[in-house]
Amino acid sequence: MAKVTLSTLLEMKRSGEKFTCLTAYDSTHAHIVSSQGVDVILVGDSLGNVCQGQTSTVPVTVDDMCYHTRNVSMKAGDAMVMSDLPFASYTNEQQALTNSTRLMQAGAEMVKLEGEAWLVPIVSRLREQGIPSCVHLGLTPQSVHVLGGYKVQGRDQARANAMIEASIALEKAGAAMLLLECVPSALAREITRAVQIPVIGIGAGADTDGQVLVIYDMLDMTPGRKPKFVKNFMAASEGSVQQAVAAYVKEVKDGTFPGPEHGFE
Repeated sequence: MAKVTLSTLLEMKRSGEKFTCLTAYDSTHAHIVSSQGVDVILVGDSLGNVCQGQTSTVPVTVDDMCYHTRNVSMKAGDAMVMSDLPFASYTNEQQALTNSTRLMQAGAEMVKLEGEAWLVPIVSRLREQGIPSCVHLGLTPQSVHVLGGYKVQGRDQARANAMIEASIALEKAGAAMLLLECVPSALAREITRAVQIPVIGIGAGADTDGQVLVIYDMLDMTPGRKPKFVKNFMAASEGSVQQAVAAYVKEVKDGTFPGPEHGFE
């Protein structure tokens, strides 16, 4: 496939073609993911949980993210590489610019930040400096202690309206993409239709423009109880990681994943 760019994802949104995203934290997984047609690789701060054994993403540092981004970018192929700005690394415009620059120089092609309308000036500054950003709304793992745990966000009308307004404001500020996690499917559908930029979902129903999962979750490698939005793609893959990733791509593209059982009302 041709190199995936922001223009690729915008055209996919306009045409109604779903795009796929999976996490990867090293060159081996990056090669597997890209070779099976995944459009976007997310170097997620979820590496704190799945690689470091942390109980949250909070301990992950910018140095950690740069190291893993550099490794992933070596074998990302035609996939776009998006990297997380970790906890408390973008509290103001200058800090966000400094740390985003480090990630881009390590191989990222877009950075991801968690937050809502307060990110507007930061997103605008990054855009001015040539750094595309994806804003992560809904359940934001870096704020898990404030949220009181991993809970569905946006079920009450006031929070839903705030998320819709923030999404529109962030698009106007220059955000290149949005990611919605653990929000009601109807709200995700409304936000996806309200903005012109691509929207990725995880636990946000089937009507977002793209889907993302943590690769260890969809390969059934993560110990303990899995989130509702996870599907085990290894179960029918005859033990092949490549087949599992290919099945994920196919099911996102043809609309069979996520099903109603993977979303929230």
